[in-house]
Amino acid sequence: MSKYIAVVLVAMGGFFVRSLSLSGAVATMLVGTAVAVSFSWQGLCLLGLFFGTSSFWSHFRHQQKQLLAEKIEKGAQRDYVQVFANGSIPAAISLLALAFPHWSWQGLFAVSIAAANADTWASEIGSVSRQSPRMITTWKKVESGTSGAVTSLGTLASFFGAFVIAIVADLLWHDISIVAVSILGFLGSALDTYIGAVWQASYRCTVCGMETEKRKHCGKQTIRIKGQDWLNNDVVNWLSIFCSTIVYFFVIKL
Repeated sequence: MSKYIAVVLVAMGGFFVRSLSLSGAVATMLVGTAVAVSFSWQGLCLLGLFFGTSSFWSHFRHQQKQLLAEKIEKGAQRDYVQVFANGSIPAAISLLALAFPHWSWQGLFAVSIAAANADTWASEIGSVSRQSPRMITTWKKVESGTSGAVTSLGTLASFFGAFVIAIVADLLWHDISIVAVSILGFLGSALDTYIGAVWQASYRCTVCGMETEKRKHCGKQTIRIKGQDWLNNDVVNWLSIFCSTIVYFFVIKL
C-alpha cells in the first residue's frame, strides 16, 4: 500500500510545485500505479529519478528559457499528453511484465526511461547553451528552441541522461546492461532530434514571422511550413522511446 501512497504524493507534489497540471498529475498516478504493480519500488525509483531530474532541469535557468516560450508548443508544466508521451510505454511494459513474467522486461523498462530522460536532459540543458544550435540534418545555425537542432552541451547532457538511468537500473536489478541501455537511450534522443528536424510539424506566424511549434501565435492561426499536422513534439517523443525499446528487444533476443 505504501507504494501507491508514494505515487499519489509524488503526483500531488508535482501539481503543487507546478511541474504538473491537474491532468498531468492524474496521468502520473496512472503511470506510477502500473509501474508499482509490476516493478515495485525499483521501478518507482527509476521513474522517480526521471520525473525528479526532468522537473529540476525544466526549472533550471527558468528566466532564460522564457525567451523560448514563443517557439515551443508547451511549457515546463506537463499535462496528461506530455506525461503519457513519456510514460505510456514504460507503463505498458510494466503491465506486460505482470502478465508475462520474464527477466527481459526490466531492461526494456530501463531503456524506455533512459530514452525519455536523455531527450529531456538534452532539451532542457541544451536550451541554455551559449553555443548557437545547429540543425542536425544540414548543420546550419538556427535559433534556440528550433526542433531538430543540437548543441554540444545538449548532446553531452543527452548521453549522461541515459547513462544515469542505466547506472541506477543496474544498481536496482544487478543484471542490466549499462552499455546497451546508455547507448540505446542516447540513440532514442538522437532519433527524436532527427524526426523533429525532418517530419515534425513547424509553423510560421502570419503576424511576426516567427517559426514556432504553435498553431496559434500573436492571436492568429499560423501557417504550416514543414512536417505533418499530427506529428507534434509529444508524438515525436513517443515514437523515439518506442523505437529505442524495440531495438533493445531485438538486441537481447539476438
